[in-house]
Amino acid sequence: MTNLTPDSTVHGSTPILPDGTSAPTVTPSGESRGKTVINDAVVAKIAGLALRDVAGLHALGGGAARALGAIRDAIKSTDHTQGVSVDVGEGQVAVDVTLVATYPAPLQQVAEDARTAIIEAIESLVGLHVTEVNVTITDVHLPAETDDTDEADKADKADEADEADEAGDL
Repeated sequence: MTNLTPDSTVHGSTPILPDGTSAPTVTPSGESRGKTVINDAVVAKIAGLALRDVAGLHALGGGAARALGAIRDAIKSTDHTQGVSVDVGEGQVAVDVTLVATYPAPLQQVAEDARTAIIEAIESLVGLHVTEVNVTITDVHLPAETDDTDEADKADKADEADEADEAGDL
């Protein structure tokens, strides 16, 4: 967890002290109103949420992270930080993101759009200066893969429903 208030390099924000803590908010009468503490996981979640609308992005994370994410989704516990890691420093942050692009989206464009979305979200919502966003594309998703998987899943569910109906008739 990092104690911080938005970096003074971001428009409309207050400065970070050299020790990484936020400067307390002060009223016009000089009274302290406290400091702001933003957990690193919050910064990672904001970065992950910023990627939802990036064109050409199919999923976040590598193979193992996506498998675990599928289990989480099945129990309605989505992890918005999947595939995103952040390193929060004194008033700045570096982000690493791992993703799967959709074929035939231009990979360089997907990476640049992801980078832009993350920078805009973190700088506007958290107030930290983003020093870098490293994007790793681990796979390309083919639309036919989803169609085949969806059809197989539907067939399996139909078979299970038929078996359940037959068992109920006995």
